[in-house]
Amino acid sequence: MKIFSRVALVFVVLVCSSCARDEMTMEVEGTAYNALPGQTQGDPEIGAWGDKLDINIPSIAVSRDLIGIGLVHNAKVRIEGFPEYYLVRDKLNKRFTKRIDIFMGSDRDAAIEFGKKTVRIFWTPASAGK
Repeated sequence: MKIFSRVALVFVVLVCSSCARDEMTMEVEGTAYNALPGQTQGDPEIGAWGDKLDINIPSIAVSRDLIGIGLVHNAKVRIEGFPEYYLVRDKLNKRFTKRIDIFMGSDRDAAIEFGKKTVRIFWTPASAGK
């Protein structure tokens, strides 16, 4: 009986740990932003977690409600229709919910062209940073 219980426990642990790695998905409002004075509080090149924003590191800001569901600092996020993964490196103002903001460096025209649209995002809770 003890052997069966241990086997069952190992099975449950393996199944549950693989569940934690399942990709999550949801639709959010997507916008774009730049590292320009007047578009952010403080230094426009520093994210809310203190990261220096770099156009060579695809990055997004997330609304604070999304942090609680695994979109934490340095979580890897895939945005449907975009070829690369993005890192969560900034936070949006508290007034926004269910929203991401894609960092586009100083290319204001690209941010304006992106506009505001509904996007589907994908992330794995295990990919979340510290």
